[in-house]
Amino acid sequence: MASPGSGFWSFGSEDGSGDPENPSTARAWCQVAQKFTGGIGNKLCALLYGDAEKPAESGGSEPPRATSRKAACACNQKPCSCPKAEVNYAFLHATDLLPACDGERPTLAFLQDVMDILLQYVVKSFDRSTKVIDFHYPNELLQEYNWELADQPQNLEEILMHCQTTLKYAIKTGHPRYFNQLSTGLDMVGLAADWLTSTANTNMFTYEIAPVFVLLEYVTLKKMREIIGWPGGSGDGIFSPGGAISNMYAMLIARFKMFPEVKEKGMAAVPRLIAFTSEHSHFSLKKGAAALGIGTDSVILIKCDERGKMVPSDLERRILEAKQKGFVPFLVSATAGTTVYGAFDPLLAVADICKKYKIWMHVDAAWGGGLLMSRKHKWKLSGVERANSVTWNPHKMMGVPLQCSALLVREEGLMQSCNQMHASYLFQQDKHYDLSYDTGDKALQCGRHVDVFKLWLMWRAKGTTGFEAHIDKCLELAEYLYSIIKNREGYEMVFDGKPQHTNVCFWYVPPSLRVLEDNEERMNRLSKVAPVIKARMMEYGTTMVSYQPLGDKVNFFRMVISNPAATHQDIDFLIEEIERLGQDL
Repeated sequence: MASPGSGFWSFGSEDGSGDPENPSTARAWCQVAQKFTGGIGNKLCALLYGDAEKPAESGGSEPPRATSRKAACACNQKPCSCPKAEVNYAFLHATDLLPACDGERPTLAFLQDVMDILLQYVVKSFDRSTKVIDFHYPNELLQEYNWELADQPQNLEEILMHCQTTLKYAIKTGHPRYFNQLSTGLDMVGLAADWLTSTANTNMFTYEIAPVFVLLEYVTLKKMREIIGWPGGSGDGIFSPGGAISNMYAMLIARFKMFPEVKEKGMAAVPRLIAFTSEHSHFSLKKGAAALGIGTDSVILIKCDERGKMVPSDLERRILEAKQKGFVPFLVSATAGTTVYGAFDPLLAVADICKKYKIWMHVDAAWGGGLLMSRKHKWKLSGVERANSVTWNPHKMMGVPLQCSALLVREEGLMQSCNQMHASYLFQQDKHYDLSYDTGDKALQCGRHVDVFKLWLMWRAKGTTGFEAHIDKCLELAEYLYSIIKNREGYEMVFDGKPQHTNVCFWYVPPSLRVLEDNEERMNRLSKVAPVIKARMMEYGTTMVSYQPLGDKVNFFRMVISNPAATHQDIDFLIEEIERLGQDL
């Protein structure tokens, strides 16, 4: 964007070419406006031509010229009779936008210029010649810009500049060479859906105020339960702010199922509860235990094998130990797609143990749940249908824009019983429609964002086969990376064998370390390699990939792929970039 106000909806220019009263300009504007659906195009044309005259039908003769229109105020005196048709943001403030009187034109101009900024960012996100990140240290950004909040309002020109500046330093998570997190990519339909839900700006707690969104949540959760394998998609569920909250929901519901009195009487009324999860599981299980008063010491970590999978025999041993101490095992959380290794716990064996000891089985499939969409890879979650609850994050492997996390529960009505508080001012029992669609009382939240529409609209646009192709491609790219580096000089794999998910874990060993014996000194030096390479990546802005230690293993790169824009060439680039940035270490 050349400057604020220069977008499609900017009014007026020195040569008159931007004047809506110019017939050719007005016709061009109307042709674009007619592309809007639901009557919006006609309203925009009416705005451009004046209420008295209507544009010709598409493909017809030239529409009549508007005889009159109101000019947007561009002076610094209020009220005024400014004849100028130009929108000058330097003299306009938020109070000049809708719902201000005569605020339609400046509102359309302002929002179109915001859209120009966003669309340019979207295009740059897919341009491999642009940086993934324009990195600055925190103190540099704080000193370079004034981010403080003030008592007096800024004009809209400054507001647009803030939008540009914010995106200038944002991480391009949709960039084909951004591999840093489990959530990557930028889906155009999902983005459009997010814009729509922000515009609708409603709440998910009742059908009364979110009729379509509530129904879409109902059908989408049912479809997800069918894919899990619960007969007819039976059960319940909710979209939550993220996988950590979904996991906490599972812990909350499992506790209520075993001891319903805890809802009124609290933890003092129940015995010491114990939850079990693998040592490679997500930290949110301990966070949930802390938040619910169960305590982090009551979360027992089960041993994993060399590939990061829970060892069932150790799980059963620890359950028996807890029972012998007089404690009550109430939940086992198996992981389908661990954060670092991408491992899938043996769900069938875990299900057998949970059934034997009458323990709630939860599956944290936040990262791996997307593989259920793939006929080639869904076998990795065999046994998930026996779970009592499942966390599944479409905003990870399925590429739905953040945030989009679902907690699915096999037993219908349990969430409602667990969380219901009967707020009569919101959940009146004498409404004129089916009250089962008022979903707010089964959620911990009151205000709840519309997260489902992004997933639903993408599903309609891609179909299940589209998600399948996306997931299969990402897993193929991970296998491609593994096949290249497993025998390449300078690389060591963290564990043997092909990755089960898109997680590829490896060390890059610079030439100076390749001749050293495998001892403590070498490990100490190797632990510093990945952080330095990562820092250089960010400073150059070329790519981003995560690293971390795990157990007795020093810092290694954890490559993950969930961005459908990534290609074999991007994988090749990453390898070459790691070598370029690490050769001298």
